[in-house]
Amino acid sequence: MKLSFPMLVVCILSLAACDAARTVEPDAAPEPVTPTPTEAFTPREVTIADIPPDIHEDSWARLPTITRESLDAEDQRAFDIIVNPDSRYATGLRGPIGMWMYSPRMAEHMFPASTYLRYGVDGERDQRLTELAILTTARELDSQYEWTAHEPAARRAGLEEEIIELLRFGRPLADAGELPGLGARERTIIRVARELINEPKVSAEAFVEAQALFGNEGVMDLTGLVGYYTFVNYTLKTFDLQREPGSQLLLPLP
Repeated sequence: MKLSFPMLVVCILSLAACDAARTVEPDAAPEPVTPTPTEAFTPREVTIADIPPDIHEDSWARLPTITRESLDAEDQRAFDIIVNPDSRYATGLRGPIGMWMYSPRMAEHMFPASTYLRYGVDGERDQRLTELAILTTARELDSQYEWTAHEPAARRAGLEEEIIELLRFGRPLADAGELPGLGARERTIIRVARELINEPKVSAEAFVEAQALFGNEGVMDLTGLVGYYTFVNYTLKTFDLQREPGSQLLLPLP
C-alpha cells in the first residue's frame, strides 16, 4: 500500500513520539518541591564596625555621659533622684535616661513618672503585662534598642515564647489562633498599643474592651505606658543610642 505524503508525515511523527516516550523512566522521582520557608530569625551581634563615628563609648550615644561632679548643686539634686541606692539606676546613668540629664528639670519630673508607669505603686504592677505592652510598642516603632533591652525582661516576667514570637514578626491577632497565655487581656493590650501607634485613634471597640478589662485608670495607665516608651524611642533616635559591641540584636530589622 502506497502512503501519501501527508500520511507519511503523520506516521513519522507518531513513531518519534513513541520513541521519546520510551526514553522516559516510568518510575523516575518527581522534581523535589521546595517547602515554603517558615519565619526564622538569627540574632545579629553588634561589632565595633556597626558603631557610627560620632558615638561616645562611655554612653554609646551622641553625647557623653554626664557626671555628677560636673553639675551645680541644683542639678545634682535632680541627678540624685535618678541615681541613688534605692533606684534601678543605683550604679549610674545609662541608656536613654543618661541623655535626660542634659535637661535636669525634665529628668527630675520624668523619672518618677517612668517608675510609676512601669512598676506602679510599690511595685504592684503585673510585669508580664507591662512587658507585653512595652514589646508591642517597641515592635510597632521598629525600635531595635527597646526590643533588645526588653525581650529578656519579658521572658523573666513570664511572657510566653509564643506571644514573643507573635510580636517579633508583627503577626495579626486574627491569625494568632490559640496561643498559650494569649487571653482577652493580652489581646486587648496588643490591640490598643498597635492602634495607638498606627491608627488615627483607638477604635471604640478596643476602648470598650480595655475599659471593661482594666477600668478607666487602667486604660489611662496603658496609654501612658505606650506613650512613655514612644518618648523613650524618640530619645534613642535623637541621640542615636547604640547597643554595645557584643550585644545580640533581637529584632528582625533591615
